[in-house]
Amino acid sequence: MAERMLKFTTVERTTPPKRSAATRSGDFHEIYADFIDAKAREQASRCSQCGIPFCQTHCPLHNNIPDWLRMTAEGRLEEAYQLSQATNSMPEICGRICPQDRLCEGSCTIEQSGHGTVTIGAVERYLTDKAWEEGWVRPLVPGRDQGKSVGIIGAGPAGLSAAERLREMGYAVTVYDRHDRAGGLLIYGIPSFKLEKDVVMRRTQRLADGGVEFQLNFEVGLDATLDELRETHHSVLIATGVYADRDLVVPGAGAAGVTPALDYLIASNRAGLGDDVPEYASGQLHAQGRDVVVVGGGDTAMDCVRTAVRQGAKSVTCLYRRDRANMPGSAREVAHAEEEGVVFEWLAAPRAVLGEAGMATGVRAARMRLGAPDATGRAAPEEIVGADFEAPADLVIKALGFDPEDLPRGLAAPDLAVSRWGTVKADFRTLMTNLPGVFAAGDIARGASLVVWAIKDGRDAADAIHRYLTEPARVAAEAR
Repeated sequence: MAERMLKFTTVERTTPPKRSAATRSGDFHEIYADFIDAKAREQASRCSQCGIPFCQTHCPLHNNIPDWLRMTAEGRLEEAYQLSQATNSMPEICGRICPQDRLCEGSCTIEQSGHGTVTIGAVERYLTDKAWEEGWVRPLVPGRDQGKSVGIIGAGPAGLSAAERLREMGYAVTVYDRHDRAGGLLIYGIPSFKLEKDVVMRRTQRLADGGVEFQLNFEVGLDATLDELRETHHSVLIATGVYADRDLVVPGAGAAGVTPALDYLIASNRAGLGDDVPEYASGQLHAQGRDVVVVGGGDTAMDCVRTAVRQGAKSVTCLYRRDRANMPGSAREVAHAEEEGVVFEWLAAPRAVLGEAGMATGVRAARMRLGAPDATGRAAPEEIVGADFEAPADLVIKALGFDPEDLPRGLAAPDLAVSRWGTVKADFRTLMTNLPGVFAAGDIARGASLVVWAIKDGRDAADAIHRYLTEPARVAAEAR
C-alpha cells in the first residue's frame, strides 16, 4: 500500500479537464470531463490514508473515502465502486453536485498541510460512471417479501433513497409526486451543466425496474389525502422538500420581470428536456438579451446566474449582502460564475426594484458593511448611508432561499404537527411524526439543505420505518 499511496508530496492535485468558459457558456452540458483511468488512479494515490479520516467524518453519509481511494489507486475499481455505493444511494450525483470544498475535500488532512486536497468528488463520480459503463451497477433486487407496503410522498433525493432501501428490505413501495418526472430538484431545480438529466433518469429507471411504483402527476391533498394514503399503506414517508420561495420585500418587488428562482430554473430545465413551456418561449422566464440581477448568495443563486449566462443574457449581476468569505454558496461555483462573466456586487442589498409601466428596469441597491455578529454568529450586514447605486435589470430573480409549504393544508392533514418554521416535526429518535406510522425525511423535516443530507435522511427514514413495521412495541417505547 505504501508504494501506491501517500504521493501527495510528489503528485500535484489535478481536476478532470474543464471546458473553457467561452465554450461552456454556450450550452448546458456538464463543464467537467471524466477522469481517464490512469489519472483517477494517480489522483487517488495522493490520499495520505490518515488515521483519523476527517474526509469521512465530515461527509454526511460517512462514506468510506480513504478505503475506496486506496482501491482506486490499486486498480481495484469494481471493489472501490461497491464500497462507495454501500453507503450512498447516488454516488455519481453526489460526485457532481456536492460542495466538496465545504465537506470532504475541505476537511482533507493534506489540504490543511498545504499540498492541496485529494479530488474526492471527481474520483467518486468517475467510479460510478465507470460502473454504469462496465455493468457493475446491479439491478435492484427486492428482499424477502415483507407483505407490507410503504407510500412515499416526494420523488426527490430523500424519497428516492428511502424507496431504494425499503425495496431492498422487501417492502412494496409506491412513490407519489406532483411532477411528471421523478427526481424532484435533481431534475427540475439543478441545471444540466451541473447534473445532466440522463444521470438522474437512469437511477429512477433502476428503481422502477426493481419494482418501485411511481405515481406521477399525483397531488397528495387533491388526488388523495394523507389519511387515504395511510389507509392504503402500512406506513407513509413525507419527503416533499421545501419549495416556497422567500420573498423580496422592497418597493417594486411586484413588478413584471421579478420572478422566483425556482420558477426560472424549472422553466429552463423543462425546456431543456423538450417540454412546451409557454413562459419560456414567450421570454417571460428567459434571459436572452436581458439585463439580469439575481438577489442571493447560495447555490441556487449560482444556478440562476450561470443559467442566465447560457441563455444569452446581456449582463448578469449577483447582489449579495455579505462579503465573499461569508457567502453560503460553494466557492467553486462562485469561481465558475466569475469565469463565465458574472459580475458580483458584494456587500450590496436591494432597496427597490425600479420600473416603468409596471415593468422592472433596474434595481437600486445599498452598500453594506459587516457589523457585530447576529444570533447565528455571523457578522450582520449594516447599511452604509448615502452609498446607494443602481444596476440595470429587466429580469430580477429572487434566490433568497426556500421555506416549507403549508403541508397540513396542502396534504389535507390538519393534525400533522409542524414547527414554527413550517417544517414537519419528527421525533429525533424514531423519525416519526405525531401521526402514527407517518415519517418525515429530508428538507421538509430538516429545513433547506444539501442533496447529500437528503440522501442520508432518506436512508435513515427507511431504517426507521423498517423498525416500526417489524418492532412496533420498541418504537412505541422509544417515542414515549
